[in-house]
Amino acid sequence: MKELITTDGARLAYQDTGGDGVPLVMLHGWGQTQAMFRHQIEGLAPGRRVVTVDLRGHGKSGKPRHGYRIARLSRDVLELVDHLGLNRFDALGWSMGVSVWWSFIDQYGTGRVRRFVAVDQPAAVAAVPWMTEREQRDSGAIFDVSGLLYLGAALAGPEGGTVRAEFVRSMFSGEPDPEVLAFVTEEISSTPAYAGVPLLFDHCAQDWRDVLPRIDVPTLVIGCEGSHVHPDSQRFVAERIPGARLHVFASDVASSHFPFLENPPAFNTVVEKFLAEEPVNGM
Repeated sequence: MKELITTDGARLAYQDTGGDGVPLVMLHGWGQTQAMFRHQIEGLAPGRRVVTVDLRGHGKSGKPRHGYRIARLSRDVLELVDHLGLNRFDALGWSMGVSVWWSFIDQYGTGRVRRFVAVDQPAAVAAVPWMTEREQRDSGAIFDVSGLLYLGAALAGPEGGTVRAEFVRSMFSGEPDPEVLAFVTEEISSTPAYAGVPLLFDHCAQDWRDVLPRIDVPTLVIGCEGSHVHPDSQRFVAERIPGARLHVFASDVASSHFPFLENPPAFNTVVEKFLAEEPVNGM
């Protein structure tokens, strides 16, 4: 594991396999870690250069008392790719990691991104009152505002550990693999409430629908029938991004928010096929 100190003093732990070809930079979701991608580091094309990072407040990275906003996390990613000299790379985000990439694209553009993979993230997580019911449904909103506030308070409260575990369990349909569930539950425990709660609030308050039509690189959107993120929200994201394609894993292939852990071969095959495609019409 290597480390980078950001311009505002946060210590980021990252891994760089240093293989050949276009690097793939992978970002994990809220409360999780780069270990989520343990089956992709070597499971994708042999020799592919893969970069993963524990976002600030997560995993083995530092947990400062500042910077828990999606915009700051995207700045951290910019500083990481600058540090590594990545002028051209493929970007993959899962869950909140997709939002970090959307923020990155919103602020810094797509000039360095060759291909983009967005895994199981709604365009807006909170159903704010000024959205119509149709907009709330299309955006994939998971919480209403009162529900988000209740969850944040519960996570910050004395039963926060239990609430975290229940939150993780809600992301699986049916009976999850005990090892996978235990692994995810353990990883999320590395993020303290003082970091996780304000970041979750900021993350859920974002609405990325205006960014989607401005994504002008080849994009693959991945959903899961058994996830707590409804596949229709992933169809909406794919329809809003020009030329994007959609892959939804059936529930008998993967039935949770974690297809890369549940069924690594299936997930890796879909991602690798997309990344290996030749460009068509400049895309």
